Amino acid sequence: MSVISALSLSPQRRRLGLYFSIEKHNIRAEEFEVFVADLLRHFPKGIILVLDRWMVHRSGVRRLKRRFGRRIDVEWLPAYSPDLNPDEQVWNHSKYSQLANFIPDDVDHLAKAVKKSLRVQSRQQDLLRSFFQTAKLPI
Repeated sequence: MSVISALSLSPQRRRLGLYFSIEKHNIRAEEFEVFVADLLRHFPKGIILVLDRWMVHRSGVRRLKRRFGRRIDVEWLPAYSPDLNPDEQVWNHSKYSQLANFIPDDVDHLAKAVKKSLRVQSRQQDLLRSFFQTAKLPI
């Protein structure tokens, strides 16, 4: 099981969002591309992606740029800098807070627990803001 997620920030309302997708296998460029295409449905004017330098992101961005052109802009995080990525805090919160000491019966049980954890987080604006604060990013 693999999960991909994104935090969003509305430029005018300053409202934060959390989007995610759970896959039954490792995330590849194809899944990344589908995930971003789904994000674009929520943001028809376009998005700025702030990404780490994972190979899946790099190859996926090339494909997305060809497909969506100017609707996608990309800013790359410096190499080896998870502390600058607020999305890393989503996973820290799930793993070390909400799912700490959780022992799933199987992969489906784990997927349900992760989905619940992410849905709970998505409704907590203060929590999502804290992820940006931890990364020392003003919003």
